[in-house]
Amino acid sequence: MNRKFCTIVTLVAVMAASSLLAQTPQNWFHLDPSKDGVPGLSTESIYKRLPKGKKGKTVIVAVLDSGVDYKHEDLKDVMWVNEDEIPGNGIDDDKNGYIDDIHGWSFLGNAKGENVAHDNLEVTRLYATLKKKFEGKDPAGLSKTEKAEYAKYEEYKKEVENGRKSAEGNLAQFAPIKELYDQLVKALGTDNPSLNDLKAFKTSDQRLKRVSQIFIQGIEAGETFKSIATQIIEPYDHYYGQVNYNFNPDYDSRSIVGDNYADINQRNYGNNDVKGPDSKHGTHVAGIIGAKRGNNIGMDGVADNVRIMSVRTVPDGDERDKDVANAIRYAVDNGAAVINMSFGKGYSPGKAAVDAAVKYAMEKDVLLIHAAGNDGKNLDLTNNFPNDHFQKKGKPGKKTATNWIEVGALNPEIGENMAAEFSNYNPEYVDVFAPGAEIYATTPENTYENLQGTSMAAPMVAGVAAVIRSYFPDLTADQVKEVLVASSIKQNRKVIKPGTEDEKVDFSTLSKSGGIVNVEKAVELAAKTVGKKKGAGVQRILTAGDLAPAAKALP
Repeated sequence: MNRKFCTIVTLVAVMAASSLLAQTPQNWFHLDPSKDGVPGLSTESIYKRLPKGKKGKTVIVAVLDSGVDYKHEDLKDVMWVNEDEIPGNGIDDDKNGYIDDIHGWSFLGNAKGENVAHDNLEVTRLYATLKKKFEGKDPAGLSKTEKAEYAKYEEYKKEVENGRKSAEGNLAQFAPIKELYDQLVKALGTDNPSLNDLKAFKTSDQRLKRVSQIFIQGIEAGETFKSIATQIIEPYDHYYGQVNYNFNPDYDSRSIVGDNYADINQRNYGNNDVKGPDSKHGTHVAGIIGAKRGNNIGMDGVADNVRIMSVRTVPDGDERDKDVANAIRYAVDNGAAVINMSFGKGYSPGKAAVDAAVKYAMEKDVLLIHAAGNDGKNLDLTNNFPNDHFQKKGKPGKKTATNWIEVGALNPEIGENMAAEFSNYNPEYVDVFAPGAEIYATTPENTYENLQGTSMAAPMVAGVAAVIRSYFPDLTADQVKEVLVASSIKQNRKVIKPGTEDEKVDFSTLSKSGGIVNVEKAVELAAKTVGKKKGAGVQRILTAGDLAPAAKALP
């Protein structure tokens, strides 16, 4: 997923913008469109309507991501626990092929506890493979088939070299800033100084003085030292990773994993470290889905009767198709009813293996939720793998996964700016839109942050799906998808098309449904759907203004 960063020159502007964020309620994604004027899920409304004393079935939601901080204060009580496994005994007690998988599994590590933190982009791996074959060769002497491969080699090479060159330029910009930050922290003797510490700081270095003043201004505007520092550290780490790992064809992460990477059907590798070296993204996603509700800690997730299974699949770089396929299968085999996948990439050489895993999930009645991507593009013009279109002879086929929901992102306002500017869109590939900007949720070490992306929109839908599967367990995955899509609140309005400055389009053209997901409407429609033959289609029964007493029909 794409990330955007600012420079230290724009830090003051960022801090000023943060004051605007304060005007948006932290829990806006739980609020109601008609009552609160934001395109929220109506989570708070539906929980008030659910009958007291009647709990739904516990639903396992697998988070295929960078890892989850399973000890987080707002997540520890909702983590999935493999009751058939004895923690720490080094034995595969349940004979599922994975030793001590208490809260899930990681396909990004080895039995010694070593973990993959970084990886190449998929295009870099494709380039590295063809580089061994074609570097230094004269294309004039190649066969027709080889010339086609050589053309791909040149295409990949250009993309990788351009990407690395751009990253090197950005890294050169941030390196001096990061160095100044490090010097400031060293001089202060702490990485979390108070406002008084900063004001008392004396130096003859004008650059350090300027940096300290920026921190002072930010803290006085309501920021924290840590949040401002993040604006320096994260982009530096990002571009450093791009130069040294993402666009580095010589880097090989599989030497850490130790699997036979060429064997796409190999299943049993990895370790049980489901947090990993950087679990920020996955922890945020997990919190959106199911952070403990009503505990007066941090924030509330969407689903109230959920268990989070962490399946570590995504490094800093592109996830590998083999790992994605195995992660889906692991989640299915260990009881997940919903799988969230907040990741994507532009190339998928092992798509056949992923397709097979998706079909396996279909057979086992498991719902898959996937983020549409953050390129601000029409998915007719850019790839975002994995997707619901099954491959046929190496190309997208007409058959699609019926248990798949693709999700675009919303801003916290109703009107022309409703569609998030970064969100991908398409009336064939994207099913619905959900809140995805200014999302306050869990981050590692008992912290919380605002993040944005379709990565945040997908778990909104996963949470809603978990609510439906909890209170209406007889509905199939296909029916749950139909309920979520059909009950989405239609938006008959013009919006600014994502990725453009001011081009207006009908919101209905951005997705199949033309609607925004709403858990209250989904519950109402699900209540009407109970008792229908499994697999039968559902019709839209309710409109945005209806409030039928559907809660009475809950089991």
